[in-house]
Amino acid sequence: MEWVATGFANLLEEFYLGITQILPSWAQTFLNLFLWSLLLVIYAIFIWKFYRWIARKDILKLNLSKFNSLDHAVFAKVFGMLIYFIEYLVILPIVVFLWFGGFTLFLMFLTNGLAIESILVISVTIVAAIRMTAYYKEDLARELAKLIPLTLLTVTISQGLFNFNKIIEQIQLIPTFFSDIWSYLIFIILIEFILRILDIIFVAFDLYNEEEVKTEDTIK
Repeated sequence: MEWVATGFANLLEEFYLGITQILPSWAQTFLNLFLWSLLLVIYAIFIWKFYRWIARKDILKLNLSKFNSLDHAVFAKVFGMLIYFIEYLVILPIVVFLWFGGFTLFLMFLTNGLAIESILVISVTIVAAIRMTAYYKEDLARELAKLIPLTLLTVTISQGLFNFNKIIEQIQLIPTFFSDIWSYLIFIILIEFILRILDIIFVAFDLYNEEEVKTEDTIK
């Protein structure tokens, strides 16, 4: 994995240098501005497309329970619990983790001077906060999922304009990103597990405010 990232980074650097060497200085500045703007646009589109999705309590609409056609009451309940476990405690955390991975990669390319460990901590903290608030109030989670990443975007812009060498360095660090990320997957799984258990308890004891639930259902 490391040699692939290094080889790709070197190839990209050679391609970039080959272009910039034949361009006048004003065109080099134009190219850097264009690439920086393009990266910011892709990041903004990523946030815009997925912030509503990550902020929903029930991200998945798989409805795997429809496959539970058992007639025996005990077997049906056991199978139903298994389906619930697969859908909400296996698939859902992995889906959230994929969003976390994409968000982290963007932060790697946009931030300047932050270690991989710090970027991972920032990303997983933001994702965990969004998921926690999604179980409390999805409106709040949507605001967090939209505003915090865009605020980070503003911070990155204040750090300076496009630096291709920095991008190359970050690409070379991608193997480190993948080697360090798995502990955060476990953290996300634990968070989703705890939140889902609390949700089950709230539903079982009818602790949710019915008016708020109806309001959120109407908004959805």
